[in-house]
Formats: sequence, C-alpha cells, structure tokens
Amino acid sequence: MNLDLRIPMGLMFTMTGAILTAFGLATRDNTALYAKSLGIDANLWWGIVLLVFGIAMLVLGRRNQARMMKEPPEPEEPGAVRRGH
Repeated sequence: MNLDLRIPMGLMFTMTGAILTAFGLATRDNTALYAKSLGIDANLWWGIVLLVFGIAMLVLGRRNQARMMKEPPEPEEPGAVRRGH
C-alpha cells in the first residue's frame, strides 16, 4: 500500500481550515469577541491559511499518487536483498 502522507494530512488541515473559516465568517460582526486581537478576525485569517495549506497538500499528494500509478515498478537486481515488507 503506497499511501502518500500528504493526503490524510491535507484532509485534516482542509477540514480544520474550513471549520475555522466558517466560524470566522459567522462571527465577523462580533467586535467583543475580537477585542483581544486588536479587532483582527484571527479565526477567519488562520482558517484561510489552513485551508490553502490543506488544499496544497492534497494536490501534491494526489499528483504524486497519480505519477506512481503511471510509472512501472523498477526491476529488481538478481540477488538483491529486499528491505521492508
């Protein structure tokens, strides 16, 4: 099984970013909530950052998996020791 770690990591960051972005958009008008952060909607901005990062990881992981599916496996040398399972 050749699962690229960027795919589950991208899913996690994308989901977290989507939730944080949605919360930031829903509470955008609540000035008391963002008084401690100098009026900056930190939930919205960090949600967007996490969303972009997660999507980038998903795209890179999917691109790598598609490339691995197209490439034929490398031939093994006779007498070579196999490592791993």
